[in-house]
Amino acid sequence: FSEVSDVLLSGGAPMRRGPYISRITNRTMNLLIRAAMLFMVGVFLALVLNLLQVQRNVTLFPPDVISSIFSSAWWVPPCCGTAAALIGLLYPCMDRRLGEPHKLKREWSNVMRCVAVFVGINHASAKVDFANNVQLSLTLAALSVGLWWTFDRSRSGFGLGVIIAILATLATQLLVYNGVFQYTSPDFLYIRSWLPCIFFAGVITVGNIGRQLALVNFCVVTQT
Repeated sequence: FSEVSDVLLSGGAPMRRGPYISRITNRTMNLLIRAAMLFMVGVFLALVLNLLQVQRNVTLFPPDVISSIFSSAWWVPPCCGTAAALIGLLYPCMDRRLGEPHKLKREWSNVMRCVAVFVGINHASAKVDFANNVQLSLTLAALSVGLWWTFDRSRSGFGLGVIIAILATLATQLLVYNGVFQYTSPDFLYIRSWLPCIFFAGVITVGNIGRQLALVNFCVVTQT
């Protein structure tokens, strides 16, 4: 179909795509594929991690809001997927803009270890019992910074992690304030004090996935 349209547009003579058009098309397709993959990663992590929180009664959703087999509100996975896509695309873009290349070894095994540590941090927030919330928050904060130091160590990564964690915390405060869901035993206004640590660790994890995907060329353009 594309060959026929090229012939019609060129008045009967076959028209070749120039290298600039091919380069733009290739870049756009790579961006869309990476965004779709990051979206699916975000949805999967949201379902799994929210299941831990709900089972532990850390978060409580109204009965009429729960509508999936994973006991999660329907809007949680799409929101987390969208956020994961934006964050995963933003990290490699910031690396290029700031001229700050990722210094650590980039391998999928390293990324999977980062994901495992993030899941472990979230699991600790839901399963491990501490004497008080201050100890839990300090422990999770140390683990989150340790995750950044082990798998990232970039200033842009740390800065973006802090900024996005603050914005996500404010958004969660608003959702709880409006009665969308609630936290049991809130100690930081309407939420738990350790939640910003989870957000920070999640941003670092998704950022590493986005950086790794940016190294993969999903489209190969051939000219005939």
